[in-house]
Amino acid sequence: MSVFVRRSCGAVLAYAVVTQGALADVTAQQVWNDWQAYLTQMGYTVSAEQSVSGNVTTISDMNVAMTVPDSDGAFKVTVPQMTLTENGDGTVSIDLPESFPMTVTGEEEDEAFGVDIEYYHKDLEMVVSGDPDDMTYDYSAPTLGVKLGGLTVDGESAPEDLLDMSFELSNLAGSSRMKIGENRDVDQKFSADGLTYDLKFNDPEGSDDGKIVGSMDKLAFEGLSVIPSDFDGSDPASFFQGDTSFSGLFTYGSGNTAIDGTSEGQAFSMGSESQGGRFGASLDEQRLAYDIEQNNAKLAVTTADLPFPIEIAMAKTGVSFEFPLKQSEEEQPFGFAINLTDFTMSDVLWSIFDPAGALPRDPATIALDTTGTAKILTNFFDPASIEELEESGEAPGELNSLKINELLVSLVGAKLTGDADFTFDNSNTEEFDGMPAPAGVANLQLVGANALIDKLIGMGLLQESDAMGARMMMGLMAVPGDEPDTLNSKIEFTEDGQILANGQRIK
Repeated sequence: MSVFVRRSCGAVLAYAVVTQGALADVTAQQVWNDWQAYLTQMGYTVSAEQSVSGNVTTISDMNVAMTVPDSDGAFKVTVPQMTLTENGDGTVSIDLPESFPMTVTGEEEDEAFGVDIEYYHKDLEMVVSGDPDDMTYDYSAPTLGVKLGGLTVDGESAPEDLLDMSFELSNLAGSSRMKIGENRDVDQKFSADGLTYDLKFNDPEGSDDGKIVGSMDKLAFEGLSVIPSDFDGSDPASFFQGDTSFSGLFTYGSGNTAIDGTSEGQAFSMGSESQGGRFGASLDEQRLAYDIEQNNAKLAVTTADLPFPIEIAMAKTGVSFEFPLKQSEEEQPFGFAINLTDFTMSDVLWSIFDPAGALPRDPATIALDTTGTAKILTNFFDPASIEELEESGEAPGELNSLKINELLVSLVGAKLTGDADFTFDNSNTEEFDGMPAPAGVANLQLVGANALIDKLIGMGLLQESDAMGARMMMGLMAVPGDEPDTLNSKIEFTEDGQILANGQRIK
């Protein structure tokens, strides 16, 4: 069901774009015509009754539906009535009913299911201005949200308390500018004072239950979408072809989540909070990129198995990556980075393995920043190519170069830092057991390792014999630095297959 759910969610998002900012033109008829053209291009079928009275065009019994590709599922929105009013000043106001249903259907493990979702708002205002080729949509609503209406499995309604879900935005305001030419360029911005979410679950065949309640404030989004005129929303590969692209950045000021429930008769709870963060994403024919970061995050977990809560905190945590998508014999850039900055945990948790406080309890940090180049030799959006790849067992691409711009591991009094720069010979995979032969240099520095080993021995966590082996390995791979308890290491991989550590051949 995971593929179906992902694509259904994509359909919901596409509809949300339409209802909040993709209805546009200078006359009511042009608005309706363009809406139908847009939705059809995105892969939906549209049916409705239209009537005109003076400056008001009424759209009745509107059904927007899509069969989810490569699945047995479908998505459908039903709007009983919508009005488009020409205001006499070159603008059009759009009025939607305060609530209307959306349904998602599908099949999983030979069981048909259906999910009813209610889309609702309070005092939503939407005004379209501009001209047919450059339209701006301004909208605002004190309240806008979705909530679960019902769930059916094989035609039978599930118990009302089986699942309950709702999401609600407060004081939403935004605008969308759509420029129509060879492509549709949709430039969107919105902000909201807050978002609340609530999810509840009860197992009808047991005692398990769960509840998730949370909120976020000071939400903001900016994004740009480019939709070519030949885009076909019914073909998933269209999202990764031609001029199709998307880039967006979502930010928030703070957030919190509380989870409570019972599992196998045992109660548990978890609470988290943060002081803001961001989620950035971009997608086009060439690449897929994400950038996620969270600030001042705290997490507390309580379970029946432990007599105390597990509490951890991080000043900053994040992950970002950029991966090439297009099949090509040319080298393409990629990147990956992760950081976990100033990680701390409660003294109660420390006392489990260090009751005497022998280890330094300074905040820990882990950071890695890498870039490189690779060749993509397979069309990941062609099912035949994927099937051929699975049968042949060949690699989908080649790694050509890798650069470690930053490596930092700092915890319990020791610190490892380093950088590296490698190229890879994909014609030579025998030297390193199927891996392309590397050539390049890695520079590493380790501070405080011997002091840490001594502490671990004193705590009984490390045996003298194991410590001796570790120290011999460090002596082989590293040389003493200028500062006390500092080891430096230069590891070099040569093009003829040798490995050198500080000039000494080890392979």
